[in-house]
Amino acid sequence: MKPVTSTIVHIPHASRTIPDDVRSSFCLRDRELEDELDRLTDHYTDEQFSIENDSVSVRRYPVSRYVADLERFSDDNLEPMSKYGQGAVYVRTVDGGVLRRRCSVKDRARLLNDYYWPHHRRLEAFTSQALEASGSVLIIDAHSFPSRPLPVDLDQHLERPDICIGTDGFHTPDSLVELLTQCFVEEDLSVSVNKPYAGTIVPLQYYGKDSRVKSVMIEINRSLYLCDEPVDISKKEPEFSQLQNILKRIITQAQ
Repeated sequence: MKPVTSTIVHIPHASRTIPDDVRSSFCLRDRELEDELDRLTDHYTDEQFSIENDSVSVRRYPVSRYVADLERFSDDNLEPMSKYGQGAVYVRTVDGGVLRRRCSVKDRARLLNDYYWPHHRRLEAFTSQALEASGSVLIIDAHSFPSRPLPVDLDQHLERPDICIGTDGFHTPDSLVELLTQCFVEEDLSVSVNKPYAGTIVPLQYYGKDSRVKSVMIEINRSLYLCDEPVDISKKEPEFSQLQNILKRIITQAQ
């Protein structure tokens, strides 16, 4: 029997929580902000990927990506989405409207220091602990995506798969991609690799340095489990529980 790899399920975009002091900096009315959250939140991924046991732990970012998006580069010069006003700290809406009344260098630094960097430090620490416990770590970067491209999406192709697998050239073994693809296809789900979204999170301490840290992104098309056109997060599709069980089985096989 092969040794079980410690697995971290990382859930970065499931929260809709926006602290009051951050909310007060937004230009949007309440209904407008709710619409934004409906479009960009990875709804229920914390439920879809809710597998925890002796070798699997879930790490969830507690606030909305509209507070600070921890999966964007902190340096806007390195972040492709910053040209749309959606770098680590968003200043524009999905449609390009103004999000914040102002966002000075000081304001931005405070948001990164209060939310972005603490989560990255916690993820690094937890990865280190998992490495000590089992000698290797698999990070599952858990996301969902809308069935049609948003105006800010880099990939505007209308045809979207059921599952998108995101990879890193150093931290995602080809064998892992092949296994995940096969498992999803066997469940009659269509799969694309790095389309329409690409990449996967790796703690900076280990990025490009330690092959014991493996990472892969799994993105679920929201139309599989939600009423998605238009978005209605109150209506889970009947297949919600079935998809939840599929993900549990596949993550177990990937360890």
